[in-house]
Amino acid sequence: MSRLLAFSGSLRRDSFNSRLLAAAVAGAADVELIRLDAFALPLYDEDSERAGGLPEGARRLQALVREHSGLLLACPEYNSSFTPLLKNAIDWISRPQPGQPPAFKGKVVGLLSASAGKLGGLRGLRHVRESLTGLSALVLPEQFALSGADQAFDEQGGLREPRDLKAAQAVVQRVREVAALWSRP
Repeated sequence: MSRLLAFSGSLRRDSFNSRLLAAAVAGAADVELIRLDAFALPLYDEDSERAGGLPEGARRLQALVREHSGLLLACPEYNSSFTPLLKNAIDWISRPQPGQPPAFKGKVVGLLSASAGKLGGLRGLRHVRESLTGLSALVLPEQFALSGADQAFDEQGGLREPRDLKAAQAVVQRVREVAALWSRP
């Protein structure tokens, strides 16, 4: 059985993206949902890396990515791209380690986004897709961008519209299916 790692590119307590991801993976025993702030990643700096290696949080996050066959990312859109938090995490995860395969190589990735706007964060997903594809991840064409996210959640944090939940869960299911078939080179 494939194991999936899920995280949001937002730290905001009431993040639409974190809520969307939580709803999409609710009850899934094969998904580990994490928060990026648990890893205390400094801004990526190659001089710091040379001087001291990967920070402990970056090593832990990189190990988690390696342990899972698929990734689910909820990607907020900032100015038509993705967040510095998510970019920084990708930069640290991608750093080569002696005797280890590249962390993103062969990982199956599903993308979600949520925004109050009409495009639901769609423009930023292109940039995430390009970055991860360049790192040898298999970013699936299936994705979900939730528009009107400021009105999409109920008081308990669940999605009001069953079709939105179904669309988000379909991305999770597709990552699960492809990860089960995909073999790391």
